[in-house]
Amino acid sequence: MRKVVIDTNVLVSALLSSHDDSATVIIVSLVLKGCVPLIITSRILAEYEEVLRRRKFRFPEENVSELLDALKRKAIEIDPIPSNIELLDEDDRPFLDAMLSAEESILVTGNIKHFPRHERIMTARAFLSLFCQS
Repeated sequence: MRKVVIDTNVLVSALLSSHDDSATVIIVSLVLKGCVPLIITSRILAEYEEVLRRRKFRFPEENVSELLDALKRKAIEIDPIPSNIELLDEDDRPFLDAMLSAEESILVTGNIKHFPRHERIMTARAFLSLFCQS
């Protein structure tokens, strides 16, 4: 079964979206329904918590807490094997390392250019196309 590592920008996009049929909203829904296993690490979880609580987004604290609690319940937490792959932004390392460490996992990101080309790194829309084929 395919697993997913969700970049923080995908969660932010899903929360900001006013469209239930947006790719990011659908992916978060699939995770919350248990259709797609979510891979997280302690560093990824810390980033989710920090970013989703930024004042600039103005997400209600209750919504953020509920989402984070639900994601934690559904997620498979791993201790990733650190990679030495060069990245444009070192803040992306936890997501890449998690994807590389979890078999059959796909990293879904809105910042595809921040990562090296890899068949398991894709946009939300590309992930949904792949998910619907299987």
